[in-house]
Amino acid sequence: MATEKTLNDLFLDTLKDIYFAEKQILKALPKMARAAQSEEGKAGFLQHRDETQGHVERLEQVFELLGKPVRGKTCEAIQGIISEGEEIIEDFKGSSALDAGLISSAQAVEHYEIARYGTLIAWAGQLGLKDAVPLLQATLAEEVATDKKLTQLAKAQANAKATKAA
Repeated sequence: MATEKTLNDLFLDTLKDIYFAEKQILKALPKMARAAQSEEGKAGFLQHRDETQGHVERLEQVFELLGKPVRGKTCEAIQGIISEGEEIIEDFKGSSALDAGLISSAQAVEHYEIARYGTLIAWAGQLGLKDAVPLLQATLAEEVATDKKLTQLAKAQANAKATKAA
């Protein structure tokens, strides 16, 4: 008979999911930076790549706290979001709407991460994983800040530029 799954199992499963996602995001951000037309966009994607490396390292610390091997689990959701971003790069290359599309794709990634980290923080608290909570909260705070920066970049220039023909 199969053992009943617990919140501990779900926490570990979700941790593996977001670890895989962060590793995929690390690969995608340099491509987005190369595709971005504005210098602010390029710099923002590269800065977030550096932050994302820190997210990966924090997740590795959480695995260590749990005494579990660091291992990802294929995350279909992030693969789909990244794939959509790659379609935007291809379909809108050279157009005035490219940067607005890149920002939109990046925000879809951020919103996924915000949802995952928020859930992991709640579960870590429930499970008494006191040392994991601040690691996850630090990453959540960076994800929220990145989302706000993307919104500001979109409002300040990318969306207005996208309304004009290249």
